[in-house]
Amino acid sequence: MSVEVIRNNEILEVTINRPKANAIDAPTSREMSSIFESFMHDEKLRVAILTGAGSKFFSAGWDLGAASEGEAFESDYGVGGFGGICELKFRPKPIIAAVNGMAVGGGFEIALAADLIVAAEHAEFFLPEATLGLIADNATIRLPRVLPANIAREMLISGRRMSAAEAQSWGVVNEVATADDLLAAARRLAERICQSAPLSVTAVLDLMRSLENVATSDAMNILRNNSSYRSAIDSLDAQEGAKAYAEKRKPNWQGR
Repeated sequence: MSVEVIRNNEILEVTINRPKANAIDAPTSREMSSIFESFMHDEKLRVAILTGAGSKFFSAGWDLGAASEGEAFESDYGVGGFGGICELKFRPKPIIAAVNGMAVGGGFEIALAADLIVAAEHAEFFLPEATLGLIADNATIRLPRVLPANIAREMLISGRRMSAAEAQSWGVVNEVATADDLLAAARRLAERICQSAPLSVTAVLDLMRSLENVATSDAMNILRNNSSYRSAIDSLDAQEGAKAYAEKRKPNWQGR
């Protein structure tokens, strides 16, 4: 199998396993799209963790071997786009990228498309596309949203590498862990998210995407009329959260 999946209570763990560099061809991407689309619709799952097999590569991105055999740059990568999440439209639940090694090209784009990133100390992020006569299209959109323009521009046009520590200093990475502790750190983060109300998590993710390019003067009006926001604040879970706090106990979330 190119992609391994483990269900751990409310957490789905997805591992790209394509030796030697976890590069992704179109069939693997379609497989990942199917996995993440199912995850988003599975009421029993709350958070997904995406990582790579081994310790050298998270993912080397697009499989240039497949490309040399005729796979087109704009192939059918599935409903979620490249890597299953770069263009996935229905995303009510968070995905954590556990970057276990080099995130190269499309591998970096997949990490950027995740909601949160935990990286191993030795992980590196870089985009070699321009040096190969290509364009890191998804990163051209996403990278300037998380990095200062000059830093993003340098990475996109020169292929320069960024360490996990530097990525954390810019806020691209949430946490840096030792290689041995990487998955445990990602699981701890996922478990903390699972302690929050499901509808609240969905509403925050939806609102952040909806308000990304909206002026502050218009944002509150859009927020108050957002369906995810209304579902969360009018829910039974909102009542349960207040009640559990008053009773000094852990809330029993129902997702409604």
